[in-house]
Amino acid sequence: MKATVTTIRLSEFATDSNLPFSINQKVEKTNLQYILLIDDVKNSVKLMDSCLDLMQLAMERNHQAGMIYTDYEIITKDKVEEIHLLKHHIGRVRDNQDYGKVFLFSKSFFKQIGGFDESIIHHFLYDIRLKLSEISEIVHIANRYNGSLYQASASKNKTNVFDYLLSDENVQKEAEKVLTNHLKRIGAYLSPKQDYQNRPKTSIKPQKKTSIIIPVNNRPDFITEAIASAQKQTIQNIEIIIVVNGGKDDPTNKSVKRYIKGGDKYSANKPEVRLITTDINNIGYCLNLGVNNAQGEYYVQLDSDDRLKPDTVEKIIQKFESDTTIGMVIGSYEVWEKLDSGEIIRDENIPVVTHSEWTEENGRNNLLRINGAGAPRAIPIQLIKDIGFFEMNENPYARNYGEDYDMVLRISEKYKIDRIYDPIYEVIRHSGGTDHSIDQTLIDRNDEAKDYMRKEAILRRQTMNK
Repeated sequence: MKATVTTIRLSEFATDSNLPFSINQKVEKTNLQYILLIDDVKNSVKLMDSCLDLMQLAMERNHQAGMIYTDYEIITKDKVEEIHLLKHHIGRVRDNQDYGKVFLFSKSFFKQIGGFDESIIHHFLYDIRLKLSEISEIVHIANRYNGSLYQASASKNKTNVFDYLLSDENVQKEAEKVLTNHLKRIGAYLSPKQDYQNRPKTSIKPQKKTSIIIPVNNRPDFITEAIASAQKQTIQNIEIIIVVNGGKDDPTNKSVKRYIKGGDKYSANKPEVRLITTDINNIGYCLNLGVNNAQGEYYVQLDSDDRLKPDTVEKIIQKFESDTTIGMVIGSYEVWEKLDSGEIIRDENIPVVTHSEWTEENGRNNLLRINGAGAPRAIPIQLIKDIGFFEMNENPYARNYGEDYDMVLRISEKYKIDRIYDPIYEVIRHSGGTDHSIDQTLIDRNDEAKDYMRKEAILRRQTMNK
């Protein structure tokens, strides 16, 4: 095949202070049709013999393609691991989305967007991908088996969902700038206070100030810690609704009944504990069951293996009562670890998770870039009902994941999300937790679910802005 590709390895410019500038300069000197960019600064990358030929053919087949990326292999000392990437769509706007190490760009589309933005130093690949997606197609070449186009050498580190907390603030700010500008260009940006409205008034006068709702499956030991932390609140006009979703034989039922009248841990002087049992393990459904049975004005999140600080409810109510446009209050949390001995200790290596990227000015736009939103989340019960309850795995990719993220997205489009930056929640990590030893298959499944929700949110926002 006739040479039509300019190949650029980023390692050529590893010592340059402005990589985007250096790449642009090299592209300017060539008249070839395509640009092959190889990100080999941190990992050595080896192309298969037919890689370039296949990618060029893919470009010729897809005349609207601005960028092509492909599945690849990670080579370690012990094995070859195939990395299967997710297909691009409008909801793939996270800054940490893996698009691989090798990219083929159409030079015509590349020049149309002005090449790399030389003011974007850390996230220039993120920026150009979003820009190209606005005017062209982002094409993914998949591999089923033994069909990867290249190999990257790496020692694949254990995935840690808290890695982003250690990222430099300037790097985070740059990523925020990239996404914000993208949302503005595609008509999905929400300006500060845009479309805020007053939260709905309750149709029935609440009997309690707050309903703490805890979905749980087969955690008889952890649930006692969660209940104890809820009953220690400085505001006692609350109820604790436990929704056990393992059916009547789930041993968690027995642990919860100890806190109900007749149980050895029951106290009439403490907030009431109520038990609901279902035989369907669907977290969104559990939350909705709790909401439909709640007597409180506000819902407060508590996972069965986590704990509330004693002043959690008090601080949340203060926030809601300060502003009628607040539709959700989100707190900050500490990460704790349950040792094999049973002792629970604070993990000092992980700072308090504040999600400080969530600002009043730009938080609901940044929400599309970051997977999390903080904890605990609190919402007026009436608003949950009015907005359509929690997602119950109707999302084509959801499997008991992201039901609350969907709720945050939808509420943020109409109401103010207020924040508490003091730690009011304790996440307890343990061997049976959902974020402890997470593998790539589960990460991809979860990303599919949340990225689909982002897609739906972007489409809603575009409609709002018309």
